[in-house]
Amino acid sequence: MGSPPTIDGAFARWLADRAGQALVGLREELGFGDQAALKSAGDKVSHDLIRAELTRWRPQDAVLSEEDEGSRLAWAAEAGADTAPRLTSDRVWIIDPLDGTREFAETGRVDWAVHVALWARNAPTPHGLVAGAVGLPAQQRVLGTDYPPGYPPAMVTTATADAGRTIRLAASRSRPPAFLTDLATEVGAQLVPMGSAGAKIAAVITGEVDAYIHAGGQYEWDSAAPVAVATATGLHASRIDGSTLKYNEANPRLPDLLVCRKDLASRLLAALRQHCG
Repeated sequence: MGSPPTIDGAFARWLADRAGQALVGLREELGFGDQAALKSAGDKVSHDLIRAELTRWRPQDAVLSEEDEGSRLAWAAEAGADTAPRLTSDRVWIIDPLDGTREFAETGRVDWAVHVALWARNAPTPHGLVAGAVGLPAQQRVLGTDYPPGYPPAMVTTATADAGRTIRLAASRSRPPAFLTDLATEVGAQLVPMGSAGAKIAAVITGEVDAYIHAGGQYEWDSAAPVAVATATGLHASRIDGSTLKYNEANPRLPDLLVCRKDLASRLLAALRQHCG
């Protein structure tokens, strides 16, 4: 195999695709008889591949991966305290080698993903993400910032929703936020259960659903790559209080977000203020 693309967005796509192919091959090799073993192997195979390629082709960059030891550690900000190398780096790759291990280990499921994103200190974007790719290996596609999808077709707007059209909200199939059912009733939305966060945001990007709301616990790697692609596509992405999503923070916990069509953002944020305070 030759050298990968040099442009960061294309490199992110290449990396997500390579890891995805390895995961598909692992599924075929191991089968689904031992789901715990398949989950563990999937995390390791993808993490090791991505880490090795980043070391080879982007050796000066820092990395934040879900599978790194201490990845969830909130680093002290006091002067003189030890800090993670990524906090002083100008470029940090934020990766989730296998987003949706539960779905990956279930036969027939395609709602799992590989996340590869790049944060840069001098980024022109508010969230600091300058490149990203979401691999959807079982769907045989990769969504990336190098060739972001066109803005999703206007299936629902505020006006048409009032006329009887239903907003489609992607929701966790296993751990939906407790308030989401009441919020969906208020705005006249239909909950669409899906697996990984990457698959849910990808569904917003492609127009399969209109919004994804999450609250209750995530980390930067859960959303960095799909948010990079979503905002490159022109979609709204923020915390559920409307504030800016920030990445490569000392504490990598990023527990909530809203990704949706821009024409629905004000309506959904108003409903979120009522239900979440």
